[in-house]
Amino acid sequence: MNAVDLQHVHAHWHSSGTEVLRDITAQAPRGQWTAIVGPNGAGKSTLLKAIAGLLGHDAAVRGEIQVQGRTPRNWTPSEWARHQAWLGQAEQGGEAMRAIDVVRLGRIPHQGWWPQAPSREDETAVREAMHTTECWALRDTPLAAMSGGERQRVRLARVLAVQASLLLMDEPLANLDPPHQADWLEQVHGLTRQGRSVISVLHELNIALRADHLWLVHQGELLAQGHVDDAEVREAIVETFDGRIRLHALDQQWVALPVVRA
Repeated sequence: MNAVDLQHVHAHWHSSGTEVLRDITAQAPRGQWTAIVGPNGAGKSTLLKAIAGLLGHDAAVRGEIQVQGRTPRNWTPSEWARHQAWLGQAEQGGEAMRAIDVVRLGRIPHQGWWPQAPSREDETAVREAMHTTECWALRDTPLAAMSGGERQRVRLARVLAVQASLLLMDEPLANLDPPHQADWLEQVHGLTRQGRSVISVLHELNIALRADHLWLVHQGELLAQGHVDDAEVREAIVETFDGRIRLHALDQQWVALPVVRA
């Protein structure tokens, strides 16, 4: 069973009638990291939001979306909140909140309907998540006093604190410096070793090429899926970026280098 199965998924905006996803059929293997890549405006974030059920009332979605073998209508809201964790692109809000309270939000799905003090299990999950993303030292600092990279690490910790089986992340590396990008990559591999599944939208193509599985999206369509070792996947990536990159094997991994036109 895959983490996510998409069958002939379409989406369009009611307000404009614009079709933003076109007949997408794709699979995200369970216990693996799937990276969604493609040019700006390709529909990557829209596709991730469709999986998360976050497109809102202005969008009409057709086709079948299954998460861990179940359609969205077969998940209760509380089940869904425990089994998937979402990190949006350039999240805003909560500026006055302390970092530790932001991360504690990730434990709400485990606490029932009535507000209650965090349990020992909650606090352990929060502390472990903050240590993992190296933001424990910021626990009493409000978001407003942090740099963009520090805020992103706190929000990543909130996602980890959910302890969900599926993590959906839109541009998780935004504002992170290269060492913390490398830390994120290590965290993702750790999650998949635990049997959890990660689907992320990334602009950092060289990091995305390290994924177990790729979805290549352009103009709302899925052009290719698979591992970068597949020659057809590599060819599709180069073509999608108009030949402005080349993929090279280096130290047993693939890297993308720009082609500078004279």
